[in-house]
Amino acid sequence: MSNASDTPLLDDALLERIRSRAAGYDRDNAFFTEDFDELVAVGYLRALVPVDFGGLGLSLEQVVLEQVRLGSAAPATALAVNMHLVWTGVAKVLHERGDSSLDFLLDEAGAGEVFGFGISESGNDLVLFGSTTDAAPQPDGGYRFTGTKVFTSLSPAWTKLGTMGLDTTSPDAPKIVYGFVERSDSGVTRKDDWDTLGMRASQSQSTVLDGAYSPANRIIRRLDPGPNPDSLVFAIFSNFEILLAAVYTGVGQRALELAVAAAHRRTSLKAGGRSYAQDPDIRWRIADAAIAQDGIRPQLVSLARDVDDQVDHGAQWFPQLVGLKIRATENARHVVDQALRVSGGGSYFAGSELGRLYRDVLAGIFHPSDAESAHSTVANAWLGPVE
Repeated sequence: MSNASDTPLLDDALLERIRSRAAGYDRDNAFFTEDFDELVAVGYLRALVPVDFGGLGLSLEQVVLEQVRLGSAAPATALAVNMHLVWTGVAKVLHERGDSSLDFLLDEAGAGEVFGFGISESGNDLVLFGSTTDAAPQPDGGYRFTGTKVFTSLSPAWTKLGTMGLDTTSPDAPKIVYGFVERSDSGVTRKDDWDTLGMRASQSQSTVLDGAYSPANRIIRRLDPGPNPDSLVFAIFSNFEILLAAVYTGVGQRALELAVAAAHRRTSLKAGGRSYAQDPDIRWRIADAAIAQDGIRPQLVSLARDVDDQVDHGAQWFPQLVGLKIRATENARHVVDQALRVSGGGSYFAGSELGRLYRDVLAGIFHPSDAESAHSTVANAWLGPVE
């Protein structure tokens, strides 16, 4: 069973340094280099790697709580680091269930390699269940991937990229092929195309694969397209959705803190100079935000603990995971919106932390599973597929 420690890996002083740099990264549309170096120094990228592989051996539950705290300090930093944490979490889930196919990733992450998440493709709403990237089989059992991956966070820092593509030429084709390519491969380039509304420091640039080679010993799956019960699919979904929900829960937490501070700081001439903390409408908005925020954390912790403890939710796993993602991201948007209304016009200025949170939180709309896909998943679970 999981056992969350009361002592955080990311201490308050480190988080304050990270928070102090967030506005500058956002303003300059720059990668969070100093944050990254400090996180590496405390072993954060090895948090989910078991001790036997050179890691810290934390549970998913523990790392989720750390990601909430990091997300409250610098959402873009937390979101980008998430992608590496997802891969180490995937490898951990498989290893704990007797599947050694990603043990090499645990070894390499324990030794300091940084993993990027090269899955998303423009126009591919099938996500894991289809691909516009070509996966060409090679005589030695490896594959060459050709296509463009979008939203590859940690673009300036990852050293290895986990990716997938569609094999249409093998005798048993079509197959979705998952493998890992090296940054040093001549078929791997990245575009300097990350100039977005929010989450700017993540530098989630597009990655172009032009025959990028993955050797046979780094090809981890060949799966039929479409929904698949394979353990890799579960491992990716569970770690991605839970860790993503943690980041946005942190955004909501910080927005609530800023709203409370603003309510105490602002005064009303109409009320004779009294603090807005005494205004019944402002009090209602803050209470509404707090009630919403309090409802997410227990769900987040519970599902992370269930992954750690290998609880079998059967066919309900996927509805629960996509439901958590939707609730966490939409809840964070609601809390940030209430915080803006409490804080007044000052939050509309570009340098406002709350204004930046408002821009950052909008990214939650676009992460898989989106609202349409999530509702389809849940409807299928309860009603069966459309006939």
